[in-house]
Amino acid sequence: MTKTLHVALENDSYPIVVGTGLLNRVGEHLTPHIKSNKVLIVTDSFVKARYVPVVHQSLVDSKLDVNIIEVPAGEESKSLTQFSRIQDSLVAHQLDRGSTLIALGGGVIGDLGGFAASVYMRGIRYVQIPTTLQAQVDASVGGKTAINHPKGKNLIGAFHQPKLVLIDVDTLKTLPQRDIRSGLIEVIKMGVIRNESLFKMVEENLEAILNLEDATLIEMISSACLNKAEIVAKDEKENNLRMVLNYGHTFGHALEALTHYNRYRHGEAVSIGMNCAAQLAVNLGMFSETDSQRQRTLLNRAKLPLTFPPDLTPETIYDAMYLDKKTLGGKLRLILPTCIGEVVIRNDIEDQHVLEAISQCF
Repeated sequence: MTKTLHVALENDSYPIVVGTGLLNRVGEHLTPHIKSNKVLIVTDSFVKARYVPVVHQSLVDSKLDVNIIEVPAGEESKSLTQFSRIQDSLVAHQLDRGSTLIALGGGVIGDLGGFAASVYMRGIRYVQIPTTLQAQVDASVGGKTAINHPKGKNLIGAFHQPKLVLIDVDTLKTLPQRDIRSGLIEVIKMGVIRNESLFKMVEENLEAILNLEDATLIEMISSACLNKAEIVAKDEKENNLRMVLNYGHTFGHALEALTHYNRYRHGEAVSIGMNCAAQLAVNLGMFSETDSQRQRTLLNRAKLPLTFPPDLTPETIYDAMYLDKKTLGGKLRLILPTCIGEVVIRNDIEDQHVLEAISQCF
Protein backbone atom coordinates (compact mmCIF):
# COMPACT_ATOMS: atom_id res chain seq x y z
CA MET A 1 0.00 0.00 0.00
CA THR A 2 1.85 3.08 -1.27
CA LYS A 3 0.98 6.62 -2.35
CA THR A 4 3.32 8.96 -4.21
CA LEU A 5 2.89 12.74 -4.10
CA HIS A 6 5.00 15.50 -5.63
CA VAL A 7 6.28 18.82 -4.35
CA ALA A 8 6.28 20.88 -7.53
CA LEU A 9 8.97 23.57 -7.34
CA GLU A 10 10.60 25.55 -10.12
CA ASN A 11 14.06 24.02 -9.67
CA ASP A 12 13.91 21.44 -6.88
CA SER A 13 10.80 19.28 -7.30
CA TYR A 14 10.78 15.94 -5.49
CA PRO A 15 8.52 13.00 -4.66
CA ILE A 16 7.00 12.06 -1.31
CA VAL A 17 6.38 8.32 -1.01
CA VAL A 18 3.99 7.19 1.76
CA GLY A 19 3.34 3.56 2.58
CA THR A 20 4.27 0.45 4.54
CA GLY A 21 7.42 -1.67 4.32
CA LEU A 22 9.42 1.09 2.64
CA LEU A 23 12.52 0.85 4.82
CA ASN A 24 13.27 -2.55 3.29
CA ARG A 25 13.39 -0.88 -0.14
CA VAL A 26 15.26 2.36 0.59
CA GLY A 27 18.00 1.49 -1.88
CA GLU A 28 15.71 1.07 -4.86
CA HIS A 29 13.83 4.28 -4.02
CA LEU A 30 17.05 6.24 -3.49
CA THR A 31 19.19 5.25 -6.47
CA PRO A 32 17.24 7.26 -9.10
CA HIS A 33 17.92 10.42 -7.08
CA ILE A 34 21.67 10.23 -6.40
CA LYS A 35 24.81 11.12 -8.34
CA SER A 36 27.54 9.13 -6.57
CA ASN A 37 27.56 6.02 -4.43
CA LYS A 38 28.75 7.69 -1.19
CA VAL A 39 26.07 8.04 1.47
CA LEU A 40 26.12 9.27 5.07
CA ILE A 41 23.23 8.29 7.35
CA VAL A 42 22.57 10.79 10.15
CA THR A 43 20.47 9.27 12.91
CA ASP A 44 20.03 9.33 16.67
CA SER A 45 20.62 6.87 19.47
CA PHE A 46 16.92 5.97 19.68
CA VAL A 47 16.46 5.27 15.96
CA LYS A 48 19.80 3.63 15.24
CA ALA A 49 19.11 0.26 16.84
CA ARG A 50 15.60 0.02 15.40
CA TYR A 51 15.99 1.06 11.79
CA VAL A 52 19.60 1.57 10.74
CA PRO A 53 20.32 -2.16 10.20
CA VAL A 54 17.52 -2.64 7.66
CA VAL A 55 18.20 0.69 5.91
CA HIS A 56 21.93 0.02 5.81
CA GLN A 57 21.40 -3.45 4.32
CA SER A 58 19.08 -2.10 1.63
CA LEU A 59 21.63 0.56 0.66
CA VAL A 60 24.51 -1.93 0.60
CA ASP A 61 22.41 -4.26 -1.56
CA SER A 62 22.11 -1.33 -3.97
CA LYS A 63 25.94 -1.13 -4.14
CA LEU A 64 26.23 2.09 -2.13
CA ASP A 65 29.17 3.05 0.11
CA VAL A 66 27.48 3.80 3.43
CA ASN A 67 28.71 5.47 6.63
CA ILE A 68 26.71 6.31 9.74
CA ILE A 69 26.87 9.03 12.38
CA GLU A 70 24.75 8.91 15.52
CA VAL A 71 23.80 11.91 17.67
CA PRO A 72 22.04 11.84 21.05
CA ALA A 73 18.25 11.68 20.85
CA GLY A 74 16.40 14.88 21.75
CA GLU A 75 15.99 18.54 20.87
CA GLU A 76 19.32 19.37 22.53
CA SER A 77 21.08 17.79 19.53
CA LYS A 78 19.95 20.65 17.26
CA SER A 79 23.13 22.43 18.28
CA LEU A 80 26.35 23.79 16.80
CA THR A 81 28.20 20.97 18.56
CA GLN A 82 26.33 18.18 16.77
CA PHE A 83 26.28 20.14 13.51
CA SER A 84 30.09 20.34 13.71
CA ARG A 85 30.35 16.59 14.39
CA ILE A 86 28.37 15.86 11.21
CA GLN A 87 30.61 18.16 9.18
CA ASP A 88 33.63 16.33 10.57
CA SER A 89 32.09 13.01 9.54
CA LEU A 90 31.35 14.24 6.03
CA VAL A 91 34.97 15.32 5.66
CA ALA A 92 36.42 12.18 7.28
CA HIS A 93 34.48 9.90 4.95
CA GLN A 94 35.38 12.04 1.93
CA LEU A 95 31.88 12.76 0.72
CA ASP A 96 31.93 14.98 -2.34
CA ARG A 97 29.44 17.27 -4.04
CA GLY A 98 27.69 14.32 -5.66
CA SER A 99 27.23 12.48 -2.35
CA THR A 100 24.00 12.14 -0.37
CA LEU A 101 23.13 12.63 3.28
CA ILE A 102 20.20 10.59 4.62
CA ALA A 103 18.34 12.05 7.60
CA LEU A 104 16.84 8.99 9.32
CA GLY A 105 14.82 9.95 12.38
CA GLY A 106 12.39 12.51 13.71
CA GLY A 107 12.16 16.25 13.21
CA VAL A 108 15.39 16.94 15.09
CA ILE A 109 17.38 14.69 12.77
CA GLY A 110 15.67 16.09 9.68
CA ASP A 111 16.42 19.67 10.70
CA LEU A 112 19.98 18.97 11.83
CA GLY A 113 20.90 16.65 8.96
CA GLY A 114 19.28 18.88 6.37
CA PHE A 115 21.14 21.93 7.64
CA ALA A 116 24.43 20.01 7.60
CA ALA A 117 23.75 19.01 3.98
CA SER A 118 22.80 22.59 3.04
CA VAL A 119 26.23 24.01 3.87
CA TYR A 120 28.67 21.15 3.27
CA MET A 121 30.49 22.04 0.03
CA ARG A 122 27.81 24.76 -0.36
CA GLY A 123 25.07 22.17 -0.48
CA ILE A 124 24.83 18.44 -1.19
CA ARG A 125 21.83 16.19 -1.81
CA TYR A 126 19.88 14.84 1.11
CA VAL A 127 16.94 12.53 1.64
CA GLN A 128 14.39 12.64 4.43
CA ILE A 129 13.28 9.35 6.02
CA PRO A 130 11.11 10.62 8.89
CA THR A 131 10.28 8.13 11.64
CA THR A 132 7.89 10.20 13.78
CA LEU A 133 4.41 11.46 12.93
CA GLN A 134 5.42 15.09 13.45
CA ALA A 135 8.28 14.73 11.01
CA GLN A 136 6.20 12.77 8.51
CA VAL A 137 3.37 15.27 8.23
CA ASP A 138 5.37 18.47 8.62
CA ALA A 139 9.11 18.75 9.26
CA SER A 140 10.27 16.48 6.43
CA VAL A 141 8.37 18.39 3.72
CA GLY A 142 9.31 21.84 2.48
CA GLY A 143 13.07 22.16 2.86
CA LYS A 144 13.27 24.07 6.14
CA THR A 145 16.47 23.09 7.95
CA ALA A 146 17.86 24.56 11.16
CA ILE A 147 19.53 24.24 14.52
CA ASN A 148 18.61 26.05 17.72
CA HIS A 149 20.28 28.95 19.50
CA PRO A 150 20.00 29.07 23.31
CA LYS A 151 17.82 32.18 22.92
CA GLY A 152 15.47 30.81 20.29
CA LYS A 153 14.36 27.80 18.28
CA ASN A 154 15.54 27.32 14.67
CA LEU A 155 17.36 30.67 14.56
CA ILE A 156 20.27 29.26 12.54
CA GLY A 157 19.21 27.56 9.33
CA ALA A 158 18.61 27.51 5.61
CA PHE A 159 16.09 26.46 2.98
CA HIS A 160 17.42 23.29 1.35
CA GLN A 161 14.98 20.96 -0.41
CA PRO A 162 15.41 17.18 -0.15
CA LYS A 163 15.60 15.00 -3.25
CA LEU A 164 13.17 12.46 -1.80
CA VAL A 165 10.93 12.02 1.24
CA LEU A 166 10.27 8.40 2.17
CA ILE A 167 7.53 7.91 4.78
CA ASP A 168 7.11 4.40 6.18
CA VAL A 169 4.14 4.38 8.57
CA ASP A 170 5.41 1.15 10.13
CA THR A 171 7.91 3.27 12.07
CA LEU A 172 5.06 4.82 14.05
CA LYS A 173 4.29 1.50 15.71
CA THR A 174 7.39 1.69 17.94
CA LEU A 175 6.64 5.20 19.21
CA PRO A 176 5.13 6.15 22.59
CA GLN A 177 1.53 7.38 22.39
CA ARG A 178 2.74 10.77 23.61
CA ASP A 179 4.76 11.17 20.41
CA ILE A 180 1.84 10.13 18.21
CA ARG A 181 -0.45 12.65 19.90
CA SER A 182 2.20 15.35 19.70
CA GLY A 183 2.72 14.73 15.98
CA LEU A 184 -1.01 14.83 15.35
CA ILE A 185 -1.01 18.56 16.18
CA GLU A 186 0.53 19.34 12.79
CA VAL A 187 -2.37 17.61 11.03
CA ILE A 188 -4.93 19.42 13.16
CA LYS A 189 -3.05 22.67 12.46
CA MET A 190 -3.24 22.05 8.72
CA GLY A 191 -6.97 21.49 9.04
CA VAL A 192 -7.42 24.82 10.82
CA ILE A 193 -5.30 26.87 8.46
CA ARG A 194 -6.57 25.63 5.09
CA ASN A 195 -8.59 22.40 4.98
CA GLU A 196 -11.71 21.94 7.09
CA SER A 197 -12.21 18.49 5.53
CA LEU A 198 -8.86 17.32 6.94
CA PHE A 199 -9.83 18.69 10.36
CA LYS A 200 -13.13 16.79 10.13
CA MET A 201 -11.31 13.63 9.07
CA VAL A 202 -9.27 13.74 12.28
CA GLU A 203 -12.40 14.42 14.33
CA GLU A 204 -14.16 11.41 12.81
CA ASN A 205 -11.19 9.01 12.76
CA LEU A 206 -9.27 9.93 15.90
CA GLU A 207 -9.57 6.45 17.41
CA ALA A 208 -8.32 4.73 14.22
CA ILE A 209 -5.45 7.22 13.97
CA LEU A 210 -4.37 6.65 17.57
CA ASN A 211 -4.69 2.89 17.02
CA LEU A 212 -2.27 3.32 14.08
CA GLU A 213 -4.47 1.69 11.45
CA ASP A 214 -2.40 1.61 8.23
CA ALA A 215 -5.03 2.73 5.71
CA THR A 216 -6.17 5.65 7.88
CA LEU A 217 -2.60 6.73 8.59
CA ILE A 218 -1.60 6.64 4.91
CA GLU A 219 -4.68 8.65 3.94
CA MET A 220 -4.19 11.23 6.69
CA ILE A 221 -0.43 11.64 6.18
CA SER A 222 -0.84 11.89 2.41
CA SER A 223 -3.52 14.56 2.78
CA ALA A 224 -1.43 16.59 5.24
CA CYS A 225 1.65 16.34 3.01
CA LEU A 226 -0.34 17.27 -0.10
CA ASN A 227 -1.67 20.40 1.61
CA LYS A 228 1.80 21.40 2.73
CA ALA A 229 3.28 20.64 -0.70
CA GLU A 230 0.74 22.97 -2.31
CA ILE A 231 1.69 25.78 0.08
CA VAL A 232 5.42 25.23 -0.42
CA ALA A 233 4.99 25.20 -4.21
CA LYS A 234 3.41 28.66 -4.02
CA ASP A 235 5.88 30.13 -1.50
CA GLU A 236 9.08 28.10 -1.19
CA LYS A 237 11.05 30.64 0.88
CA GLU A 238 8.27 31.76 3.24
CA ASN A 239 7.82 35.23 1.80
CA ASN A 240 4.09 35.33 2.46
CA LEU A 241 1.64 32.42 2.14
CA ARG A 242 3.90 29.84 3.79
CA MET A 243 3.84 31.84 7.01
CA VAL A 244 0.38 30.41 7.72
CA LEU A 245 2.12 27.12 8.59
CA ASN A 246 3.36 28.88 11.73
CA TYR A 247 -0.10 28.94 13.31
CA GLY A 248 0.45 28.47 17.05
CA HIS A 249 4.21 28.34 16.62
CA THR A 250 5.19 31.83 17.80
CA PHE A 251 3.60 31.16 21.19
CA GLY A 252 4.83 27.57 21.14
CA HIS A 253 8.42 28.37 20.26
CA ALA A 254 8.56 30.91 23.10
CA LEU A 255 7.34 28.22 25.50
CA GLU A 256 9.91 25.72 24.24
CA ALA A 257 12.77 28.22 24.64
CA LEU A 258 11.67 29.21 28.14
CA THR A 259 11.54 25.56 29.21
CA HIS A 260 14.92 24.79 27.60
CA TYR A 261 13.45 22.46 24.94
CA ASN A 262 13.21 19.59 27.40
CA ARG A 263 9.80 19.82 29.09
CA TYR A 264 7.41 19.75 26.14
CA ARG A 265 7.28 17.88 22.89
CA HIS A 266 7.18 20.35 19.99
CA GLY A 267 3.56 19.43 19.23
CA GLU A 268 2.52 19.93 22.83
CA ALA A 269 3.95 23.45 22.83
CA VAL A 270 2.22 24.20 19.51
CA SER A 271 -1.07 22.90 20.91
CA ILE A 272 -0.90 25.45 23.70
CA GLY A 273 0.10 28.07 21.12
CA MET A 274 -2.87 27.23 18.89
CA ASN A 275 -5.24 27.53 21.81
CA CYS A 276 -3.74 30.91 22.68
CA ALA A 277 -3.90 32.15 19.06
CA ALA A 278 -7.53 31.06 18.86
CA GLN A 279 -8.33 32.86 22.12
CA LEU A 280 -6.68 36.03 20.80
CA ALA A 281 -8.73 35.77 17.59
CA VAL A 282 -11.94 35.33 19.62
CA ASN A 283 -11.07 38.38 21.74
CA LEU A 284 -10.56 40.42 18.57
CA GLY A 285 -13.92 39.31 17.14
CA MET A 286 -12.27 37.47 14.24
CA PHE A 287 -13.04 33.88 15.26
CA SER A 288 -16.23 32.46 16.70
CA GLU A 289 -16.30 30.94 20.16
CA THR A 290 -18.01 27.93 18.53
CA ASP A 291 -15.03 27.27 16.24
CA SER A 292 -12.58 27.92 19.07
CA GLN A 293 -14.43 25.38 21.22
CA ARG A 294 -14.35 22.91 18.31
CA GLN A 295 -10.57 23.24 18.17
CA ARG A 296 -10.24 22.93 21.95
CA THR A 297 -12.46 19.84 21.98
CA LEU A 298 -10.34 18.04 19.39
CA LEU A 299 -7.08 18.98 21.13
CA ASN A 300 -8.54 17.79 24.43
CA ARG A 301 -9.74 14.50 22.89
CA ALA A 302 -6.20 13.99 21.58
CA LYS A 303 -4.96 14.60 25.16
CA LEU A 304 -2.88 17.59 24.11
CA PRO A 305 -2.21 20.45 26.57
CA LEU A 306 -4.07 23.75 26.33
CA THR A 307 -2.52 25.93 29.03
CA PHE A 308 0.87 27.40 29.91
CA PRO A 309 2.68 26.08 33.01
CA PRO A 310 2.16 28.06 36.24
CA ASP A 311 5.88 28.68 36.77
CA LEU A 312 5.95 31.07 33.80
CA THR A 313 4.27 34.47 33.47
CA PRO A 314 2.46 36.11 30.55
CA GLU A 315 5.17 38.77 30.44
CA THR A 316 8.06 36.30 30.11
CA ILE A 317 6.22 34.41 27.35
CA TYR A 318 5.45 37.64 25.53
CA ASP A 319 9.07 38.82 25.74
CA ALA A 320 10.32 35.45 24.44
CA MET A 321 8.01 35.72 21.44
CA TYR A 322 10.05 38.68 20.19
CA LEU A 323 13.09 36.42 19.80
CA ASP A 324 11.17 34.28 17.34
CA LYS A 325 12.42 34.59 13.74
CA LYS A 326 8.91 35.42 12.53
CA THR A 327 9.13 38.96 13.88
CA LEU A 328 9.67 41.64 11.26
CA GLY A 329 10.75 45.21 11.92
CA GLY A 330 10.17 44.74 15.64
CA LYS A 331 6.56 43.63 15.06
CA LEU A 332 5.07 40.26 15.91
CA ARG A 333 3.60 38.45 12.93
CA LEU A 334 0.80 36.28 14.21
CA ILE A 335 -1.29 33.72 12.37
CA LEU A 336 -4.88 34.03 13.54
CA PRO A 337 -7.90 31.93 12.50
CA THR A 338 -11.09 33.37 11.06
CA CYS A 339 -12.84 29.98 10.75
CA ILE A 340 -11.85 26.31 10.67
CA GLY A 341 -10.00 26.14 7.35
CA GLU A 342 -8.87 29.77 7.06
CA VAL A 343 -6.34 32.03 8.79
CA VAL A 344 -4.87 35.49 8.25
CA ILE A 345 -1.44 36.99 8.93
CA ARG A 346 -1.49 39.97 11.30
CA ASN A 347 1.34 42.25 12.41
CA ASP A 348 -0.78 44.99 13.92
CA ILE A 349 -2.01 43.41 17.17
CA GLU A 350 -1.48 45.66 20.18
CA ASP A 351 0.64 44.38 23.06
CA GLN A 352 -2.15 44.39 25.61
CA HIS A 353 -4.35 42.15 23.45
CA VAL A 354 -1.59 39.56 23.09
CA LEU A 355 -0.84 39.68 26.82
CA GLU A 356 -4.53 39.30 27.65
CA ALA A 357 -4.86 36.19 25.47
CA ILE A 358 -1.74 34.67 27.02
CA SER A 359 -3.13 35.37 30.50
CA GLN A 360 -6.37 33.57 29.60
CA CYS A 361 -4.37 30.43 28.74
CA PHE A 362 -2.97 29.79 32.24
